[in-house]
Amino acid sequence: MIELKDLTKVYELNKKNKIEAIKNINLTIEKNQLLVLKGASGSGKSTILSLIAALSKPTTGEVIVNDTRVSKLPDNFAALYRRDEIGFIFQKYNLISNLSVKENIIVPLIPQNLDSLEVEKLTNEVLTKFKIEHKKDEIVRNLSGGEQQRVAIARSLINNPDIIIADEPTANLDKDLSLHFIEILKQLKQLNKTIIVSTHDPLFFDLDFVDKTVELDKGEIISCF
Repeated sequence: MIELKDLTKVYELNKKNKIEAIKNINLTIEKNQLLVLKGASGSGKSTILSLIAALSKPTTGEVIVNDTRVSKLPDNFAALYRRDEIGFIFQKYNLISNLSVKENIIVPLIPQNLDSLEVEKLTNEVLTKFKIEHKKDEIVRNLSGGEQQRVAIARSLINNPDIIIADEPTANLDKDLSLHFIEILKQLKQLNKTIIVSTHDPLFFDLDFVDKTVELDKGEIISCF
């Protein structure tokens, strides 16, 4: 379970121009839920994702994940938390363009010093799951947008994380590819993942498998249903 308690994040560019990105956010995300954060650019969606992933620390308040106060973790423990618990799906994929599909997917495994047979097993599992095994030796810059997205999703799952964070995942996709991504999300939910999606894409707002939708405006929750 993920709990956000009285969460505020202020970016002090300087004392005259500080930005209050989110204000007094209280939110609970149950295990295996799919939560959608909706709102315009600058509403605070990405800030909340960053705090849940321990990429940044709140100005006040707490983030608690499975009884661990991740907002209080020292940087080295926060990195381990992200490695073991979080799978990231980024708007721009964040793939390494001159590496192959397989090489991109195994990047999260590098710090774990696994033997080559285990790496091969884990990689083949996600390649097969997302139907890109036939592209494993292709350089990613030669792939289509949909194929690159599947590589990014496969990479996010290689460590079998419990939590999937997707930040504007369909922003660079056409409608057909967006609908395909939504089908993949449904599959991930069936794998009992806890999924948090930040988006302003209306395709997400009436899905029957979304458990909770939280609307943000100017850093505050204005509706939750």
